[in-house]
Amino acid sequence: MAMKELVLSAEGLEKLKNELEELKTVKRKEIAEKIDIARGFGDLSENSEYDAAKEEQGKIETRIAELEAQLKHARLIDESEINSAVVNFGSIVTVTIDGGKTKKTYKIVSPAEADPMNGIISDASPVGKALMGHTAGDAVEVVTPNGEHVYKITEVTR
Repeated sequence: MAMKELVLSAEGLEKLKNELEELKTVKRKEIAEKIDIARGFGDLSENSEYDAAKEEQGKIETRIAELEAQLKHARLIDESEINSAVVNFGSIVTVTIDGGKTKKTYKIVSPAEADPMNGIISDASPVGKALMGHTAGDAVEVVTPNGEHVYKITEVTR
């Protein structure tokens, strides 16, 4: 299965590159040392430290492969070409939810950059997808895992 293009901001691209570098230079070395130490404990068939280190090594190598694939298919977004009045990739959107009961601000990013707990949501998430293409003043119905809500866009910035 071919991986689709991954659109990233400059900040998001840098974050992925830094994580990959950390895994390749620091984490690989740390796990190799753990494996060497665990080997010294004797019989590998009953060595839980060795098994745990090998499992951690597998997770690190899987993440390295994921990051390399993402970076291979990454396209840097040129934010200067995007209409800043319309919710799009890179937009910062302030909304009121369900008639103003709640006010939230979101930054719309790629799935690889998302951090929902900090208001950084993916353009593929239910809220992100629903807000895309709208402008300040629009009321958008959003179906979330908690039910259906009306998000009124109060501001769109970069």
